[in-house]
Amino acid sequence: MKISQYLLGDKSIWGIVVLLSIFSFLPVYSASSNLVYVVGSGSVFGYLLKHVAIVCVGWVIMYAVHLIPFKYFSGLAKLGIPVVVVLLLLTAFQGTTIDGANASRWLNIPVIGMSFQTSTLAMVVLLAYAADYFANKKEEKIGFTESFLPFWVPVLLVVGLILPANLSTALLILFMVTVVAFLGGYPLKYLAALLGAAILFLTLFILLAKAYPNAFPNRVDTWMSRVESFTGQGDVNTDYQIERAKAAVAVGGYVGIGAGKSMMKNVLPQSTSDFIYAIIAEEYGLLGAISLLFLFMLLLFRILINANKSESFFGKLLILAMGLPIVTQAFINMGVAVALLPVTGQPLPLISSGGTSLWMTFLALGIVLSVSANQPTTTNTNVSNPLAELSHEA
Repeated sequence: MKISQYLLGDKSIWGIVVLLSIFSFLPVYSASSNLVYVVGSGSVFGYLLKHVAIVCVGWVIMYAVHLIPFKYFSGLAKLGIPVVVVLLLLTAFQGTTIDGANASRWLNIPVIGMSFQTSTLAMVVLLAYAADYFANKKEEKIGFTESFLPFWVPVLLVVGLILPANLSTALLILFMVTVVAFLGGYPLKYLAALLGAAILFLTLFILLAKAYPNAFPNRVDTWMSRVESFTGQGDVNTDYQIERAKAAVAVGGYVGIGAGKSMMKNVLPQSTSDFIYAIIAEEYGLLGAISLLFLFMLLLFRILINANKSESFFGKLLILAMGLPIVTQAFINMGVAVALLPVTGQPLPLISSGGTSLWMTFLALGIVLSVSANQPTTTNTNVSNPLAELSHEA
C-alpha cells in the first residue's frame, strides 16, 4: 500500500516540504561545527540527531493537523488569541536583558527544561484569527469603528508585546495581517491610516528609547546598528556578519566547494539558523542556492493554486494566511544572506535549526494541507479570475 494514500491534500506541497526538510540535515550537520569548535559545546553528530528529531516531530505535527477539517481552525483561532496574549505577557515579564537589550523572546518551561518562542505561535494564531474575521465579514461593509475592538485590538496587543524584543517578527506579523485584511476586503483608506499610525508609533518608540535608554529594556541600538551597517554608515566592526556571509557566497562560486567543506561556518555567527543560506551557497554554489529559491517559489505557486481552488472564502484566506508568511520569511532570510536586506534574525523555514520556529512552520503547513484536502477534484471552468473572490467591495 502506498504511503501517499495516507497523505491528504496537495501532494506537491508534501513533496516540497519533505524534500526541503530532509535536505536541511546536510547544511545543519555541516554548520554545527561552529557550535562545537567555537562555542565548545556538544558534538556535531549530537546536533544533527537533535535536528532530525525536531524535524520528525514536525512531520508528526503536520500530519496530525492536516487531518483536522479546516473549519475547526475558526474556533481554535478565537480561543487561541487570549492564550497567546497571556503567553507573550509571561515571556515579557520572565525575559532577560543582555547589555541592556531586551532578550525576552523565549518562555522558559522549567518543568520540562525547555524554552518556547511564543512569537512564532502568536503569528500562526493571529493570522488564522484574521482569516476567520474577514471571512465572516465577507458580505458586510467593514468600517474602522466596528472592527477596532474585535480585530485591531488583538493585533495591536500581539504586535506591541513582540516589538520590544523582536522588531523583524513584529513587522512581519503586521505586514501579513495587512495583506490578509486587504484580501479580505478591508477598505484601503483605513489600512493606509493604520500603517501610518504604526510608523508614527515605531518612531516615537525609538525616540523614547534613545532619550531614556535605561527606562525599559529594548533593542533599538541593535536595530539602528544593523540599518547603519546595511547602508554603509556604520562602524566596519559591526557589519562582520554580513561581510562574512558575502564572503561565503563569493567562495561558493557556481557549483560550490562541496558538502561539509564550508570554511566560513566557523567564523559566521548563527551559521545554523539566520545565515544558513550563506553556508548553502558556499557549499553548493549558485546552483544550490538557486535550486533552493526555486523550491520556495514552487511552494508559493502551489499555495496560490490551492487558494484559488478552495470553494470556501475562509479556506482561501486561511491557506494564504498560513502559507505566505513562510515564503516571505524564506525570501527575507535569503535577502539578508546576499546583502539585499539588513540583518533581521529571521531563520530559513524548513532549513534552519531550531525547535519552536520549525514546529510552527510545520503547524502552518498542516493547516495549508488541511484546506487543500477539502478541495474539488476538478477545476471549475466558470472561474475567470483565480483570486477574484479574495477582494470584494467594502
